[in-house]
Amino acid sequence: MTEGNESRVTAVTSAMVTEPLTDPVPSAPPRSQWVDVWAQFRHHRGAFAGLIVFMTIILGVFLGPLLYAQDAQYVPTGRDFLRLKDMRPAYMLLWDSGVKAEWAHPLGTDNIGRDTLARLMQGGQVSITVGLAAMLLSLFLGTLIGTMAGYFRKLDGPLMRLTDLFLALPLLPLLLVTVLLFREPLKQAFGPEGGIFVLIVFIVGVTSWMQTARIVRGDVLALKEREFVLAAQSIGTRSGKMVIRHILPNVLSPIMVSATLGIATAIITESALSFLGFGFPPDFPTWGRLLNDAVDRMTLFPERAIFPGVLISLTVLSVNYMGDGLRDALDPRIRGR
Repeated sequence: MTEGNESRVTAVTSAMVTEPLTDPVPSAPPRSQWVDVWAQFRHHRGAFAGLIVFMTIILGVFLGPLLYAQDAQYVPTGRDFLRLKDMRPAYMLLWDSGVKAEWAHPLGTDNIGRDTLARLMQGGQVSITVGLAAMLLSLFLGTLIGTMAGYFRKLDGPLMRLTDLFLALPLLPLLLVTVLLFREPLKQAFGPEGGIFVLIVFIVGVTSWMQTARIVRGDVLALKEREFVLAAQSIGTRSGKMVIRHILPNVLSPIMVSATLGIATAIITESALSFLGFGFPPDFPTWGRLLNDAVDRMTLFPERAIFPGVLISLTVLSVNYMGDGLRDALDPRIRGR
Protein backbone atom coordinates (compact mmCIF):
# COMPACT_ATOMS: atom_id res chain seq x y z
CA MET A 1 0.00 0.00 0.00
CA THR A 2 1.39 3.37 -0.95
CA GLU A 3 1.98 6.16 1.45
CA GLY A 4 -0.95 8.21 0.07
CA ASN A 5 -3.38 5.35 0.50
CA GLU A 6 -2.18 4.76 4.05
CA SER A 7 -2.80 8.39 4.96
CA ARG A 8 -6.32 8.33 3.55
CA VAL A 9 -7.18 5.13 5.46
CA THR A 10 -5.81 6.66 8.65
CA ALA A 11 -7.89 9.80 8.17
CA VAL A 12 -11.10 7.84 7.56
CA THR A 13 -10.43 5.61 10.57
CA SER A 14 -9.75 8.56 12.85
CA ALA A 15 -12.91 10.31 11.65
CA MET A 16 -14.96 7.20 12.41
CA VAL A 17 -13.43 6.94 15.85
CA THR A 18 -13.72 10.62 16.78
CA GLU A 19 -17.22 11.15 15.38
CA PRO A 20 -19.72 10.58 18.20
CA LEU A 21 -22.29 7.91 17.69
CA THR A 22 -25.80 9.35 17.78
CA ASP A 23 -28.96 7.35 18.27
CA PRO A 24 -31.62 7.76 15.65
CA VAL A 25 -34.34 10.21 16.58
CA PRO A 26 -37.14 8.20 18.17
CA SER A 27 -40.36 8.35 16.26
CA ALA A 28 -43.47 9.78 17.89
CA PRO A 29 -45.59 7.17 19.72
CA PRO A 30 -48.62 6.03 17.77
CA ARG A 31 -51.76 7.97 18.54
CA SER A 32 -54.76 6.31 20.07
CA GLN A 33 -57.63 5.45 17.79
CA TRP A 34 -59.92 7.65 19.86
CA VAL A 35 -57.57 10.61 19.34
CA ASP A 36 -57.91 10.09 15.60
CA VAL A 37 -61.68 9.79 15.96
CA TRP A 38 -61.84 13.05 17.92
CA ALA A 39 -59.63 14.81 15.36
CA GLN A 40 -61.89 13.66 12.52
CA PHE A 41 -65.02 14.59 14.48
CA ARG A 42 -63.63 18.06 15.23
CA HIS A 43 -63.11 18.75 11.53
CA HIS A 44 -66.72 17.83 10.72
CA ARG A 45 -68.25 21.29 10.96
CA GLY A 46 -71.85 20.18 11.25
CA ALA A 47 -71.08 17.58 13.93
CA PHE A 48 -68.94 19.94 15.99
CA ALA A 49 -71.58 22.67 15.78
CA GLY A 50 -74.21 20.09 16.78
CA LEU A 51 -72.10 19.10 19.79
CA ILE A 52 -71.84 22.74 20.90
CA VAL A 53 -75.59 23.31 20.51
CA PHE A 54 -76.48 20.07 22.30
CA MET A 55 -74.13 20.76 25.21
CA THR A 56 -75.47 24.33 25.46
CA ILE A 57 -79.02 22.99 25.73
CA ILE A 58 -77.94 20.38 28.30
CA LEU A 59 -76.20 22.98 30.46
CA GLY A 60 -79.09 25.40 30.06
CA VAL A 61 -81.83 23.01 31.18
CA PHE A 62 -79.87 21.33 34.00
CA LEU A 63 -77.79 24.21 35.36
CA GLY A 64 -80.10 27.07 34.40
CA PRO A 65 -82.51 26.52 37.33
CA LEU A 66 -79.58 27.06 39.71
CA LEU A 67 -79.14 30.58 38.32
CA TYR A 68 -82.76 31.41 37.47
CA ALA A 69 -84.64 31.16 40.74
CA GLN A 70 -88.23 31.07 39.41
CA ASP A 71 -90.41 28.10 40.40
CA ALA A 72 -91.85 26.38 37.34
CA GLN A 73 -94.84 25.11 39.34
CA TYR A 74 -95.68 28.34 41.17
CA VAL A 75 -99.18 29.70 40.43
CA PRO A 76 -99.77 33.23 41.77
CA THR A 77 -102.98 34.08 43.58
CA GLY A 78 -105.04 37.21 44.22
CA ARG A 79 -103.76 40.42 42.68
CA ASP A 80 -100.52 38.74 41.66
CA PHE A 81 -102.50 36.36 39.47
CA LEU A 82 -104.14 39.22 37.57
CA ARG A 83 -100.80 41.00 37.22
CA LEU A 84 -98.71 38.00 36.15
CA LYS A 85 -101.05 36.00 33.89
CA ASP A 86 -100.55 36.13 30.12
CA MET A 87 -97.37 38.18 30.15
CA ARG A 88 -95.57 38.60 26.85
CA PRO A 89 -91.78 38.11 26.49
CA ALA A 90 -89.83 41.01 27.95
CA TYR A 91 -87.92 41.73 24.73
CA MET A 92 -91.19 43.04 23.24
CA LEU A 93 -90.77 46.09 25.50
CA LEU A 94 -87.91 47.20 23.25
CA TRP A 95 -90.33 48.26 20.50
CA ASP A 96 -93.72 48.32 22.23
CA SER A 97 -93.79 49.77 25.72
CA GLY A 98 -97.52 49.16 26.02
CA VAL A 99 -97.37 45.36 26.20
CA LYS A 100 -97.89 43.51 29.46
CA ALA A 101 -94.35 42.36 30.20
CA GLU A 102 -91.50 42.77 32.67
CA TRP A 103 -87.87 41.75 32.71
CA ALA A 104 -88.36 39.55 35.79
CA HIS A 105 -90.03 37.05 33.42
CA PRO A 106 -87.91 37.33 30.25
CA LEU A 107 -90.00 34.85 28.21
CA GLY A 108 -93.35 35.81 29.73
CA THR A 109 -95.88 33.70 31.62
CA ASP A 110 -98.72 31.36 30.68
CA ASN A 111 -102.46 31.79 31.19
CA ILE A 112 -102.26 31.05 34.93
CA GLY A 113 -99.09 33.05 35.65
CA ARG A 114 -96.41 30.34 35.56
CA ASP A 115 -92.99 31.45 34.30
CA THR A 116 -92.34 30.25 30.74
CA LEU A 117 -88.55 30.13 30.96
CA ALA A 118 -88.63 28.07 34.15
CA ARG A 119 -91.12 25.66 32.57
CA LEU A 120 -88.96 25.35 29.44
CA MET A 121 -85.94 24.41 31.55
CA GLN A 122 -87.86 21.89 33.66
CA GLY A 123 -89.53 20.48 30.54
CA GLY A 124 -86.13 20.12 28.91
CA GLN A 125 -84.88 18.11 31.87
CA VAL A 126 -87.78 15.68 31.53
CA SER A 127 -87.62 15.39 27.73
CA ILE A 128 -83.85 14.88 27.58
CA THR A 129 -83.85 12.43 30.50
CA VAL A 130 -86.61 10.41 28.83
CA GLY A 131 -84.63 10.47 25.58
CA LEU A 132 -81.41 9.28 27.22
CA ALA A 133 -83.10 6.54 29.27
CA ALA A 134 -85.15 5.24 26.33
CA MET A 135 -82.04 5.31 24.12
CA LEU A 136 -80.10 3.19 26.63
CA LEU A 137 -82.93 0.64 26.79
CA SER A 138 -83.29 0.41 23.00
CA LEU A 139 -79.50 0.21 22.62
CA PHE A 140 -79.29 -2.65 25.10
CA LEU A 141 -82.10 -4.59 23.41
CA GLY A 142 -80.83 -3.94 19.90
CA THR A 143 -77.24 -4.88 20.73
CA LEU A 144 -78.30 -8.04 22.58
CA ILE A 145 -80.67 -9.26 19.88
CA GLY A 146 -78.37 -8.29 17.01
CA THR A 147 -75.34 -9.99 18.56
CA MET A 148 -77.22 -13.20 19.35
CA ALA A 149 -78.80 -13.32 15.89
CA GLY A 150 -75.49 -12.75 14.14
CA TYR A 151 -73.33 -15.08 16.23
CA PHE A 152 -75.66 -18.01 16.91
CA ARG A 153 -77.00 -19.44 13.67
CA LYS A 154 -79.96 -21.22 15.30
CA LEU A 155 -81.25 -17.96 16.77
CA ASP A 156 -80.84 -15.91 13.61
CA GLY A 157 -84.14 -16.86 12.00
CA PRO A 158 -86.46 -16.47 15.02
CA LEU A 159 -84.86 -13.22 16.21
CA MET A 160 -84.93 -11.62 12.78
CA ARG A 161 -88.55 -12.59 12.29
CA LEU A 162 -89.29 -10.97 15.66
CA THR A 163 -87.48 -7.86 14.45
CA ASP A 164 -89.52 -7.82 11.24
CA LEU A 165 -92.69 -8.18 13.30
CA PHE A 166 -91.85 -5.12 15.39
CA LEU A 167 -90.93 -3.17 12.25
CA ALA A 168 -94.34 -3.99 10.76
CA LEU A 169 -96.32 -2.78 13.78
CA PRO A 170 -97.99 0.67 13.59
CA LEU A 171 -96.00 2.34 16.33
CA LEU A 172 -98.16 5.35 17.19
CA PRO A 173 -101.42 3.38 17.72
CA LEU A 174 -99.44 0.79 19.66
CA LEU A 175 -97.96 3.50 21.89
CA LEU A 176 -101.39 5.04 22.53
CA VAL A 177 -103.01 1.71 23.40
CA THR A 178 -100.12 0.79 25.71
CA VAL A 179 -100.39 4.10 27.54
CA LEU A 180 -104.13 3.69 28.00
CA LEU A 181 -103.76 0.13 29.34
CA PHE A 182 -100.87 0.57 31.76
CA ARG A 183 -100.99 4.23 32.80
CA GLU A 184 -103.19 3.84 35.88
CA PRO A 185 -101.46 0.72 37.36
CA LEU A 186 -98.05 2.36 36.99
CA LYS A 187 -99.32 5.61 38.49
CA GLN A 188 -100.45 3.70 41.57
CA ALA A 189 -97.11 1.89 41.80
CA PHE A 190 -94.66 4.75 41.11
CA GLY A 191 -96.71 7.94 41.48
CA PRO A 192 -98.17 10.21 38.77
CA GLU A 193 -94.85 11.42 37.37
CA GLY A 194 -92.75 8.32 38.09
CA GLY A 195 -95.30 5.94 36.58
CA ILE A 196 -95.57 7.89 33.34
CA PHE A 197 -91.78 8.21 33.17
CA VAL A 198 -91.30 4.44 33.49
CA LEU A 199 -94.09 3.77 30.99
CA ILE A 200 -92.83 6.19 28.32
CA VAL A 201 -89.21 5.06 28.66
CA PHE A 202 -90.28 1.43 28.40
CA ILE A 203 -92.57 1.75 25.41
CA VAL A 204 -90.22 4.07 23.50
CA GLY A 205 -87.23 1.81 24.19
CA VAL A 206 -89.09 -1.39 23.32
CA THR A 207 -90.37 0.02 20.01
CA SER A 208 -87.11 1.56 18.75
CA TRP A 209 -84.44 -1.17 19.01
CA MET A 210 -84.98 -2.79 15.61
CA GLN A 211 -82.64 -0.68 13.48
CA THR A 212 -79.79 -1.17 15.95
CA ALA A 213 -80.37 -4.95 15.95
CA ARG A 214 -80.20 -5.18 12.16
CA ILE A 215 -77.03 -3.09 11.97
CA VAL A 216 -75.27 -5.04 14.75
CA ARG A 217 -76.31 -8.39 13.23
CA GLY A 218 -74.78 -7.46 9.87
CA ASP A 219 -71.46 -6.46 11.47
CA VAL A 220 -71.35 -9.59 13.62
CA LEU A 221 -71.92 -11.81 10.57
CA ALA A 222 -68.96 -10.16 8.86
CA LEU A 223 -66.74 -10.39 11.96
CA LYS A 224 -67.39 -14.11 12.39
CA GLU A 225 -65.35 -14.81 9.26
CA ARG A 226 -62.34 -12.68 10.27
CA GLU A 227 -59.02 -14.36 11.05
CA PHE A 228 -58.77 -13.26 14.67
CA VAL A 229 -62.19 -14.75 15.45
CA LEU A 230 -61.32 -18.02 13.74
CA ALA A 231 -58.01 -18.11 15.63
CA ALA A 232 -59.80 -17.56 18.96
CA GLN A 233 -62.25 -20.34 18.12
CA SER A 234 -59.41 -22.70 17.23
CA ILE A 235 -57.91 -22.41 20.72
CA GLY A 236 -61.25 -23.20 22.35
CA THR A 237 -62.49 -19.76 23.42
CA ARG A 238 -65.99 -19.97 24.84
CA SER A 239 -68.85 -18.23 23.06
CA GLY A 240 -69.57 -15.76 25.86
CA LYS A 241 -65.95 -14.69 26.14
CA MET A 242 -65.70 -14.51 22.35
CA VAL A 243 -68.64 -12.13 22.11
CA ILE A 244 -67.53 -9.90 24.98
CA ARG A 245 -63.81 -9.67 24.17
CA HIS A 246 -63.70 -9.94 20.37
CA ILE A 247 -67.11 -9.21 18.84
CA LEU A 248 -68.60 -6.35 20.85
CA PRO A 249 -65.51 -4.07 20.82
CA ASN A 250 -65.49 -4.27 17.02
CA VAL A 251 -69.16 -3.30 16.63
CA LEU A 252 -68.84 -0.32 18.96
CA SER A 253 -68.88 2.28 16.20
CA PRO A 254 -72.35 1.47 14.77
CA ILE A 255 -73.67 1.16 18.33
CA MET A 256 -72.47 4.69 19.16
CA VAL A 257 -74.02 6.09 15.99
CA SER A 258 -77.31 4.34 16.80
CA ALA A 259 -77.15 5.82 20.29
CA THR A 260 -77.05 9.40 19.03
CA LEU A 261 -79.88 8.82 16.59
CA GLY A 262 -81.88 6.98 19.26
CA ILE A 263 -81.87 10.06 21.51
CA ALA A 264 -83.50 12.10 18.76
CA THR A 265 -86.13 9.42 18.10
CA ALA A 266 -86.99 9.12 21.79
CA ILE A 267 -87.34 12.90 22.26
CA ILE A 268 -89.64 13.18 19.24
CA THR A 269 -91.77 10.23 20.40
CA GLU A 270 -92.13 11.61 23.93
CA SER A 271 -93.01 15.05 22.56
CA ALA A 272 -95.64 13.52 20.27
CA LEU A 273 -97.23 11.59 23.14
CA SER A 274 -97.26 14.65 25.40
CA PHE A 275 -98.64 16.79 22.58
CA LEU A 276 -101.50 14.31 22.08
CA GLY A 277 -102.25 14.40 25.82
CA PHE A 278 -101.04 10.87 26.63
CA GLY A 279 -97.82 11.85 28.37
CA PHE A 280 -97.07 13.44 31.73
CA PRO A 281 -99.75 15.18 33.83
CA PRO A 282 -100.77 18.70 32.76
CA ASP A 283 -99.00 20.36 35.70
CA PHE A 284 -95.71 18.54 34.92
CA PRO A 285 -94.06 20.33 31.99
CA THR A 286 -92.29 18.70 29.07
CA TRP A 287 -91.57 20.30 25.72
CA GLY A 288 -94.40 18.31 24.14
CA ARG A 289 -96.79 19.25 26.93
CA LEU A 290 -95.90 22.93 26.50
CA LEU A 291 -96.73 22.63 22.81
CA ASN A 292 -100.06 21.04 23.72
CA ASP A 293 -100.88 23.83 26.15
CA ALA A 294 -100.03 26.49 23.54
CA VAL A 295 -102.33 25.20 20.79
CA ASP A 296 -105.57 26.74 22.06
CA ARG A 297 -104.16 30.30 22.16
CA MET A 298 -101.49 30.07 19.50
CA THR A 299 -102.90 32.96 17.46
CA LEU A 300 -102.76 35.32 20.46
CA PHE A 301 -99.51 34.03 21.97
CA PRO A 302 -97.48 32.32 19.18
CA GLU A 303 -94.27 32.45 21.20
CA ARG A 304 -95.64 29.80 23.58
CA ALA A 305 -95.52 27.27 20.73
CA ILE A 306 -92.38 28.67 19.10
CA PHE A 307 -90.10 28.34 22.14
CA PRO A 308 -90.59 24.60 22.87
CA GLY A 309 -90.82 23.83 19.14
CA VAL A 310 -87.48 25.50 18.46
CA LEU A 311 -85.84 23.69 21.39
CA ILE A 312 -87.11 20.30 20.18
CA SER A 313 -85.93 21.05 16.64
CA LEU A 314 -82.49 22.24 17.74
CA THR A 315 -81.98 19.25 20.02
CA VAL A 316 -82.99 16.70 17.38
CA LEU A 317 -81.03 18.45 14.62
CA SER A 318 -77.86 18.73 16.72
CA VAL A 319 -78.06 15.06 17.74
CA ASN A 320 -78.53 14.00 14.11
CA TYR A 321 -75.49 16.03 13.04
CA MET A 322 -73.48 14.46 15.86
CA GLY A 323 -74.52 11.02 14.61
CA ASP A 324 -73.34 11.87 11.09
CA GLY A 325 -70.01 13.09 12.43
CA LEU A 326 -69.51 10.00 14.58
CA ARG A 327 -70.32 7.73 11.65
CA ASP A 328 -67.69 9.43 9.49
CA ALA A 329 -65.11 9.61 12.29
CA LEU A 330 -65.47 5.93 13.23
CA ASP A 331 -65.23 4.73 9.62
CA PRO A 332 -61.52 4.01 8.91
CA ARG A 333 -62.13 4.42 5.18
CA ILE A 334 -63.17 8.05 5.69
CA ARG A 335 -60.95 9.00 8.63
CA GLY A 336 -58.06 11.18 7.60
CA ARG A 337 -59.65 12.74 4.51
